[in-house]
Amino acid sequence: MYADRLLLPWLDCLRHAAPGLAIFDAHTHIGAGDPDGARCSAGELLETLALARARAVCFPLMEAGGYRRANDRVLAEAARSQGRLVAFCRLDPHQRPVEEAERCLAAGAAGIKLHPRAERFTLSHPGVRQVAALAHERRLPVIVHAGRGIPSLGRDALALCAAHPQARIVLAHAAACDLAWIWRPAREQPNLFFDTAWWSPADLLTLLTLVPPGQILFGSDVPYNTTATAATVAIRCALRAGLDGERITAIVGGQLERLLAGEEPLDLGAPPDEPAPPPGPLLERVFVLLAAALGRMMEGRSGGELLELARLGCDVDPDRPEAPLLASIGELLDRRDRYAHSARPLDGPRAAGFHLVAVAAAVARTPDVPLPPARSASAARWR
Repeated sequence: MYADRLLLPWLDCLRHAAPGLAIFDAHTHIGAGDPDGARCSAGELLETLALARARAVCFPLMEAGGYRRANDRVLAEAARSQGRLVAFCRLDPHQRPVEEAERCLAAGAAGIKLHPRAERFTLSHPGVRQVAALAHERRLPVIVHAGRGIPSLGRDALALCAAHPQARIVLAHAAACDLAWIWRPAREQPNLFFDTAWWSPADLLTLLTLVPPGQILFGSDVPYNTTATAATVAIRCALRAGLDGERITAIVGGQLERLLAGEEPLDLGAPPDEPAPPPGPLLERVFVLLAAALGRMMEGRSGGELLELARLGCDVDPDRPEAPLLASIGELLDRRDRYAHSARPLDGPRAAGFHLVAVAAAVARTPDVPLPPARSASAARWR
């Protein structure tokens, strides 16, 4: 899927940092009816997971006509996947959510997905409280969209966690809408979790630095991102934040396994709580240009001149200490150019090569984290 083969050297070189790493993606979608044009079949999802050597939780994309049929499709695909997919049911709190949840749980669903933006509700909605009570009773994870396009929902999420302490409330997308403050009360709310299904290294570094690692779960947001891309970015940011291999292994899969089994989550200690030092001016300017380009590419627009300037910013004197890192970024941007100008790419609502640029931005923001050998990167196959 997408450009994943082109970036695998940047993922594979990180695996030794977390021995026993088993990637388990907490946030992927299947469906073809989302109004924004996003589409992902079970076959496409399994392909991108295979490239990353991963398993995943999956749930439906938005469906205008409700979720009964969509949930049934996800349940069926998970049953056929030989354990590679774990089904969550998606619920609309306006439409008998507990009834649909109980039906899906009886059929094999292992958790619940709520999307306040798509279904237009707040976490104070009576249907949400009913779902949280069910999740408390059965010790279920409930993933809640907490990224773009919604107002603050953090205070309602904290209230749900306090009222239903055995429910595992997972704020998706690094809780970007509330990340400025929610990290502090989160430390006292052990059943509040966050997933990393977000593209910005700055936000992920904030999350991984300020939130206890036992409350963070790896996620990608396929088809808006890919598992290989998201894992590369998240692991780089975790290493840059100062987390060790044991904690990274738990974030990237081990903790999710425990939650799905109904077990108590691992206590992985306090967060690092000290921001990593800035990467230096030459890397910082390339990162800023790449982050600005990614903002445009998220909306399907070209990164254009911003990517061109970032590529020029990689051409430094070879004796500079940043030179190997900038050369690696330049290789990723060259791959993006080749990919974007090849046969029609399949990047859904994102501009072509978004995933390669996302990894390039993460590399710029995470110096001192391993890179693939230059020959390994340049010799890898691409399509």
